[in-house]
Amino acid sequence: MDNTYVLCASSTADLTPEYLERIRVPFVCFHYELGGKAYSDDLWASMDPHTFYQRMLAGEESRTSQVNMTEYMEFWRAFLKNGKDVMHLTLSSGISGTVNSARAAAEELRKEFPDRQIYVVDSLAASSGFGLLIDKLAELRDQGYSLKELYRYAEDHKLFLHHWFFSTDLTFYIRGGRVSKTAGFFGRMLNICPLLNVDYQGRLIPRDKIRTKKKVIREIVARMEEHAQNGARYNEKVFISYSDCLEDARAVAALVESRFPNMKGKVQLFPIGATIGAHTGPGTVALFFWGDLRNN
Repeated sequence: MDNTYVLCASSTADLTPEYLERIRVPFVCFHYELGGKAYSDDLWASMDPHTFYQRMLAGEESRTSQVNMTEYMEFWRAFLKNGKDVMHLTLSSGISGTVNSARAAAEELRKEFPDRQIYVVDSLAASSGFGLLIDKLAELRDQGYSLKELYRYAEDHKLFLHHWFFSTDLTFYIRGGRVSKTAGFFGRMLNICPLLNVDYQGRLIPRDKIRTKKKVIREIVARMEEHAQNGARYNEKVFISYSDCLEDARAVAALVESRFPNMKGKVQLFPIGATIGAHTGPGTVALFFWGDLRNN
């Protein structure tokens, strides 16, 4: 194990504080407002997710803000002062501009700590897909990868990580402009659940309109069958994140486990964090796995 560097991330990896502590990945928090009050996206330490979504549904406005340059500098400085190099993964540039703040912070800190190395990786990932990438990198760090080897692995492999999402509640997709009001009206009438994924530029892209929850659950697992590394012999981990819809997440997990008997352990479920959840609202399930190259 190489103890000369720190692998770190942000709260938008949507794991739990306990999980991140166990794999030794410190994280810096994004921020959000709900009903005019500011909170830290601390992976639900200060508010439970059900309360958060119920307040959103009741009409309280939610806003999010990224980690800024000063926050990155304060976060990393503690490691650098202790003689550690840093490799930090950010939320996808296709979703947030936070990678620019991270890169600017790294430039400033390189002047302050000229003997230290700071690597910033645009994960091109989000939610527990970002978390699955971090989890893999932590495993490789523990296997003895050097900082440069880990950085190269992250850059070479991040587009082999797949993200597929569906939502059974279009309310906040309509409010955020991802679904038009007209399409949302007919979508609700026809019980349509949009299926989306993250593309090669790290953007969330609508792919299909599936009628009924039962069908979209089958379809999201069919996408894994189409793209998973080694097909039905897939033997890596699978993560699922969800926003206040645990039973839907469990239904997807059960189907994945029945179709991929060689996967590494059971499917692991995590609540979507407040930063991502503020935009999806309740009713979203996301499936993450390693697969073929994301090229569209």
